[in-house]
Amino acid sequence: MTENHVSGMEASAVSVLKRAVELDQSSRFQESLVCYQEGIQLLMGVLKAVKDESKRGHYRKKINGYMGRAEEIKAHVNQMKEDGKYHEQVRISEDATGHSYEVMFKPYISSALTEVWVEDPYIRHIHQLYNFLRFCEMLLKASCKVKTIHLLTSQDEADSGQQSSALAELTESLGAQGVTLDLQFSSTIHDREIRFDNGWIIKIGRGLDYFKRPKGRFSVGYCDYDLRPCQETTVDIFHTKHTKTL
Repeated sequence: MTENHVSGMEASAVSVLKRAVELDQSSRFQESLVCYQEGIQLLMGVLKAVKDESKRGHYRKKINGYMGRAEEIKAHVNQMKEDGKYHEQVRISEDATGHSYEVMFKPYISSALTEVWVEDPYIRHIHQLYNFLRFCEMLLKASCKVKTIHLLTSQDEADSGQQSSALAELTESLGAQGVTLDLQFSSTIHDREIRFDNGWIIKIGRGLDYFKRPKGRFSVGYCDYDLRPCQETTVDIFHTKHTKTL
């Protein structure tokens, strides 16, 4: 491994661990735990590549320190889960970027995840249907084995044909990937929440539709949601041992 490669890996580790500490200090524990784990892995890669014993000692000390904090957070999170008291709140500010579905949901996805429930009254208009498609694509790419996605939404009274055909096409496409889309409509649905069968519940004030519309089809952020500005909203994260079904 070249010196440049090692220094690049170290810079990545520093960046990820800095983010871990910031999240830790903001009491966003589950997110910080993911960053600590990623940063520790990067530092271990640096340790393997370094030959100088004094530098190795320095990296070992750093790794042990971060591992100790990660274990404390894991124990704290597990205790809060056990007590049914886990609650985290994230505020997304107006025009903020870097809040794609991958970023938002990654800390709560685990290999145990197989079933997802989405309650969102606004999966109706074309951009909202695309949002739901992006959410489904994110689940397909994540480190889990989702088999069923339940969607409870309201019917588009003005143009139910577009909504029906889009969701029918998505149902068929997900089926080809081995995933069942269970679709239900409600005229009284108001709440917006996403539930995972590993116990996590994510409530986003604006549901999946928290992005601003792009200025055009060839403007930055049209394809990459991390680059798309957001509307101000609040995200509440809970954990329960028993995830209720619809």
